[in-house]
Amino acid sequence: MQKFPEIGKISPEVFNRLIYPHLGAKRPEILVGPQHGVDVGIVEIGNRAVAMTSDPVFIVPEYGFERAAWFATHILASDVVTSGLPPTYLAIDLNLPVSMTEAELTTVWNTIDEESKKMGMAIVCGHTARYENCHYPMVGGATVLAIGDTDMYVTPKFARKGDKIVITKGPAIEASGIFATMFPKYIARKYGDEFARKSQRLFYMMSVVKDAMTAVTVGVRDDGISAMHDATECGIWGGLCEIAQAAGLGARIVKSQIVIEDGVQQICDLFAIDPYRSISEGTLIITCREQKTDELVETLIQNDIKASVVGELIEPKYGILLLEDNKEVNLEHPNVDPFWKAFYMALQKYEHLET
Repeated sequence: MQKFPEIGKISPEVFNRLIYPHLGAKRPEILVGPQHGVDVGIVEIGNRAVAMTSDPVFIVPEYGFERAAWFATHILASDVVTSGLPPTYLAIDLNLPVSMTEAELTTVWNTIDEESKKMGMAIVCGHTARYENCHYPMVGGATVLAIGDTDMYVTPKFARKGDKIVITKGPAIEASGIFATMFPKYIARKYGDEFARKSQRLFYMMSVVKDAMTAVTVGVRDDGISAMHDATECGIWGGLCEIAQAAGLGARIVKSQIVIEDGVQQICDLFAIDPYRSISEGTLIITCREQKTDELVETLIQNDIKASVVGELIEPKYGILLLEDNKEVNLEHPNVDPFWKAFYMALQKYEHLET
């Protein structure tokens, strides 16, 4: 029996055993309910689809408060846009550490405000206070709503055998972006100052808002995109397993066709993690009808988003088949993301170099 992980999200087995059987009242207007590997819930209200997600407000002071707040806002919006609908409303609860100053809160809130405006997302309610025993980085929680027509949302139940799988940006965007931001001097000792400086651009790739909103312009469901998933915990391998499982299908993937951003492999090598199993906020996994796949990839690339076709959905009996080094193997969900252990080990070893 699967137990709680030492750190990170609970496993699908724990979710299915503890969470999924206990979901409160049943309501007929629920279009998409809780499901492991599905980023949003969707309900129908007044002939409109309302997608919603809830997540921690994640503020890491070491990033710098402006950069931390950018990341926090995009984390909150990145799940809801996998519905194919634009982020519309934000409700946010800030339970702040007593160590946070008014100046720091001002920077955080102004950044949340500016990023929300760029997305067209209104902040409609919340709660803000400082409390004892509240600590960084989890300084509250938030819910994001996305509103649209009922024929415009996507979810894995619309995916079909034969749909192509497209991945944006490639593996370990978040893992590499965080390492590049937190340990630039250590990275520079290995790869040089220019590499360390350029790799910090990965931080601002940790969002799928642009990816998802660009993708749906080619069409949805039978006319294009059938499903989308944000590859966070356990990275691309975890995300592929999750979206296929949620669709009730298998997948065939060619590893060599997955794009990878400059600097990612070197950073992952330096910190001894597998990029394909590592957290990758900013990487979007898309399933798309075959006739729209070329247009999808071209549209993403025209909008400065790296993307490629990496495989297709197949019969569920085959599971996830991965072609790697001319061998086809069965891919299992990693369950444990290697980033967290590597990150805390790096803090112990290298933080003194950065001060």
